[in-house]
Amino acid sequence: MQGKHIAITGPTAGIGRHSALEFARRGADLTLFCRNREKAEALQQELREAGCASSQVILMDMASLASVRQAAEEFLSLDKPLDVLLNNAGVVNTSRRETADGFEESLAVNHFAPFLLTGLLLPAITQTPGARIVGVASHAHTFVKDMGFDDMQAEKNYKTFREYGRSKLANILFTRSLARRLEGQGVTVNCLHPGAVATSLGTNNKGLLSKLLPTLLKPFFCTPEQGAQTSIYLCCSEDVATVSGEYFVKCKQANTKPWGRDDEAAERLWMYTEETVGFSY
Repeated sequence: MQGKHIAITGPTAGIGRHSALEFARRGADLTLFCRNREKAEALQQELREAGCASSQVILMDMASLASVRQAAEEFLSLDKPLDVLLNNAGVVNTSRRETADGFEESLAVNHFAPFLLTGLLLPAITQTPGARIVGVASHAHTFVKDMGFDDMQAEKNYKTFREYGRSKLANILFTRSLARRLEGQGVTVNCLHPGAVATSLGTNNKGLLSKLLPTLLKPFFCTPEQGAQTSIYLCCSEDVATVSGEYFVKCKQANTKPWGRDDEAAERLWMYTEETVGFSY
């Protein structure tokens, strides 16, 4: 990855951190989209020690569309082509929360924010031959059977794993839609399931379930280093240089559930998202 520029969201913990460290070891120039400057600067020191060519921090709160827009504007002002965008950050909530924009938070952070960020950064991506867009989705899309278009904001009722699963299904459908729209432009778009990873995901919650989540999932956990491997593979490997619109597990192309291949739902989600976030590709 010498001479390559990689931007990553959520790089200060878990699989994001290990992905960033591996990119640094491979000589990439990194842009870190982070919510917390102190954690970002600590990561920068680790990256330097790992041999990072250079890195820059851009503060961004994915629960705020205004913050996403500002971060994208700051990125574009760097006037650098972008070889890889890794949409890694995510959230899971044990109770319904709303963002400053009034959206249900898991859908907003896991889907609206990367949808908007990716669209805003496309000018830097499309000028780079062989550029890649990679999204961290999840096997959690199997928890649901559709996007629940009749209650997208979970206002009627809220269920932790259902809302998280729908946000991850949204990642998969977005991947399919964007890959189709960028066909022939030299940009690939893929997503992945990292495995059930022992990270900080979910620890933002209070109460008993927050404490129980790690215990309940522990038998299925892999380490963050293991969980980062498919992200790294999709961002770096020449084996997937021309593959687009696909879903990967353990560095291999895999099938989603049928609702992850529903192009009618994908198009409906695309139109809903453009209208909701106020941005059109």
